[in-house]
Amino acid sequence: MIRLLKLEYLKNLNYRPFKIFSGLYFVVLIVLLFIGLVDFDILGMKINLKEQGMYNFPGVWNFTTYIVGLLKIFLGCIIVFSICQEFSNRMFKQNIIDGLSREEFVFSKLLTILAFTAFSTLLVFVIAFMLGKSYSVTQEGGLVTKEIYFIFNYFLKLFSFFSFLMFLSILFRKSIFVFLGFFMFWFVEKILIGIETFRVQQNITELEKAKVLSTTTFYTDYLPLESMSNLIPNPLIRTNMAQLLGMQFKFEYPWYSVIACIVWSTIFILGSYWILKKKDW
Repeated sequence: MIRLLKLEYLKNLNYRPFKIFSGLYFVVLIVLLFIGLVDFDILGMKINLKEQGMYNFPGVWNFTTYIVGLLKIFLGCIIVFSICQEFSNRMFKQNIIDGLSREEFVFSKLLTILAFTAFSTLLVFVIAFMLGKSYSVTQEGGLVTKEIYFIFNYFLKLFSFFSFLMFLSILFRKSIFVFLGFFMFWFVEKILIGIETFRVQQNITELEKAKVLSTTTFYTDYLPLESMSNLIPNPLIRTNMAQLLGMQFKFEYPWYSVIACIVWSTIFILGSYWILKKKDW
């Protein structure tokens, strides 16, 4: 394992996109996590997320993991570029000649994914805890740890997403095709979601729509990107302003989404290995 990690480190050490996107990710990550301390002028109204309760326990876990989850594409670019360069620079073929097995190749990429995911998760945990301790109106032990499961959900969301990108990178081997494939997949998912939602809304009144949409389990909820998205809900609905408007935050732990993400991650990893075994590069 240590040998494979060292090999991945040496491969990416002098790779410029690796340095650029790594730097951008962590800079933007820290900026976004502290963005709640800034006043926003929206339609003449000053909005401060801290005053809206976004840094209060236990909601701070939801807020930080959701915001940082939006940045996963930065780390995703690193995964895509590092894998695609293996094929464009013929490093993969040379590694195989030098004795690296296909199993070790996939495992080395998984170690890289785990390293990025674990480090990002740890960083989010530390910053979220510090923000909560500094700005939360309550410091009760039960509330501090009540929704800490969002940290695990964030870890799983990143790991599933990166596994998907690894699969696409090995399948297409060129970064431009990987991103095109990803957006096409996302677009198809949205079409399927729209079709299923439209079918469910048929023959029901306007008053029933909101209740039906909030209580119905859709088949499309188990698609890869949608199941990842369902792990962490939008935290804006739990702000003080949203509560004044009569909106209530209700969240049931998404066990089915967790299982779906684990299953999809397994499929992507095994699929990556199967492609490497079937194709001779």
